[in-house]
Amino acid sequence: MFETVLVANRGEIAVRVIRTLRALGVRSVAVFSDADADARHVREADTAVRIGPAPAAESYLSADRILRAAAETGAEAVHPGYGFLAENAAFARACADAGLVFIGPPADAIALMGDKIRAKETVRAAGVPVVPGSDGSGLSDAELAAAAHAIGMPVLLKPSAGGGGKGMRLVRDASALADEIAAARREARASFGDDTLLVERWVERPRHIEIQVLADGHGNVVHLGERECSLQRRHQKIIEEAPSVLLDGATRAAMGEAAVQAARSCGYRGAGTVEFIVPGGDPSAYYFMEMNTRLQVEHPVTELVTGLDLVEWQLRVAAGEPLSFAQDDVTLTGHAVEARVCAEDPSRGFLPSGGTVLSLREPQGDGVRTDSGLSEGTEVGSLYDPMLSKVIAHGPDRATALRKLRAALAGTVTLGVRTNAGFLRRLLAHPPVVAGELDTGLVEREVDGLVRDEVPEEIWAAAALLRQAALAAPAPGWVDPFSVPSGWRLGGEHAWTAFHLRVPGHDPVTVHVRGTADGAAELLLPGADRPVRAAWGPPPGTGEASRFAFRLDGVTHTVAALPDGTWLGRDGDAWHVRDHDPVAASLTGAARAGTDSLTAPMPGTVTVVKVAVGDEVSAGQSLLVVEAMKMEHVISAPHAGTVAELDVTPGTTVAMDQVLAVIAAHEEHTEAEE
Repeated sequence: MFETVLVANRGEIAVRVIRTLRALGVRSVAVFSDADADARHVREADTAVRIGPAPAAESYLSADRILRAAAETGAEAVHPGYGFLAENAAFARACADAGLVFIGPPADAIALMGDKIRAKETVRAAGVPVVPGSDGSGLSDAELAAAAHAIGMPVLLKPSAGGGGKGMRLVRDASALADEIAAARREARASFGDDTLLVERWVERPRHIEIQVLADGHGNVVHLGERECSLQRRHQKIIEEAPSVLLDGATRAAMGEAAVQAARSCGYRGAGTVEFIVPGGDPSAYYFMEMNTRLQVEHPVTELVTGLDLVEWQLRVAAGEPLSFAQDDVTLTGHAVEARVCAEDPSRGFLPSGGTVLSLREPQGDGVRTDSGLSEGTEVGSLYDPMLSKVIAHGPDRATALRKLRAALAGTVTLGVRTNAGFLRRLLAHPPVVAGELDTGLVEREVDGLVRDEVPEEIWAAAALLRQAALAAPAPGWVDPFSVPSGWRLGGEHAWTAFHLRVPGHDPVTVHVRGTADGAAELLLPGADRPVRAAWGPPPGTGEASRFAFRLDGVTHTVAALPDGTWLGRDGDAWHVRDHDPVAASLTGAARAGTDSLTAPMPGTVTVVKVAVGDEVSAGQSLLVVEAMKMEHVISAPHAGTVAELDVTPGTTVAMDQVLAVIAAHEEHTEAEE
């Protein structure tokens, strides 16, 4: 076994790898960019080395800097995690040239399986069924379009390099092919440095099932069962589970053998995943899609049902050890489900979010595991992947695992950064999901009913009660009781105190609060015609967030709250509740009369600017592109008009809600509105 291993990654996977290194007594070396100087993986490693500024191209994607860090710290091997350089054949070769062991497959296997076109040809020759699609590499736009027409709509455009859904485009209308090919190339080039595309037949209502394989350097290859990854958004997995409810024993064995043959066909070594697309109505008709030549994000569900530590076996195989078990020794026990918690705001179309983690609570124990790179004080920016953590639950059966995971997500608190934890909890309770009736399009079809658009009234109530408690909090020393703004009046009822509140993206509201003679409170909530009674515990102290419990009209609610009440969380969701000044807001609105400001929907970087000040634009015209966390968002003109202001250029870093441009409406447009 190695003495020292450098982990060439960041976030939750770096923390995850360091955990196994520590358990094996192996010294760990972390690398970090300037953005991650105080990150959790840096603090948990035995040694940490700065490798450059925040942009990934100058740090985590710089092979030279990583290899220099390995040499400086005496590392014998490099674990690439996933993403960044994990599937980079040139980096694997560079490690070997530097005398380092790359903890992953041989470079030739990475190169072969990293090229989806060559990969399909190779596994087809080994007898593995593949999805019908285009042939050949380096196809032009015209050739891709011709192949799409030959296959028949709908089709799926896919980058030949990379994975994770980046650059994938489902095209149903032939008239959109040209624009979709251009967009897919642009995203593929940005994500993988290679804009080569292929086109495949789209399988309606498909299920995405992958097989985990493990191969050593002595000719042994086994599979560790399957993972169901059909719950996806924009071709990105969000929920994974093992085993799949779709497969019976015979189909599982057949797909497992196909995965083993795919691994053998490229001389694989280490942990890898063979991905299949499976028609939901006919599980026996499975097709090879691609092979991921690395550890997968969803590997914990396999670990929980097999009892194996996949990172440990990556290390052992890389150190030259043979597998100590055969295929017949692999058994699957119980059921495991994983949810990916990402920095994104479901109420704003799942756009990336950001901010500082002000308070954190991550469930662990009793069949629940959280793999995370977060800690309180972590700054979540727009430079890297939006995934923050993974919450995984294991139980004796699927129903138990789902129930445990829903409870764990409800108890997950990430105040200061909007996440999708609440959305995932609701998805896991959705009847088709509970029944196991899955396909890769289910989430997109049902998303509107799973997104919580409105701020719950208990959040408005909690914010108002916290503000009332802060007003009435006694100051040190003697205080004139008549100076305390508690609402109390001599010889009469308490007076109402009005709190004007707002949550970004929602209309402002006013909540009235008044105390009662017995020390409780009454609240008049937005839209209500009668007050409700509330009783609550002591206000939170200072520092960390605390649980704030209160009874509202006979129902007890518990929220996670920061002491000043600016962030409140419940059931996995979080809201940034601010004070609202109606007068100032009215003046701001008047100042904007006759214009329309285009603001950044997410923190990120402006990558494309298609207009200049003075240009005439039409309604719906694409004006700007903002990119964050590997996602592009097109900013379009809300109406016909003239570009009156343009505050950004390509490369400008912007904050969420920052004004990008102002479009002055044409007179006829303004008159039509009036």
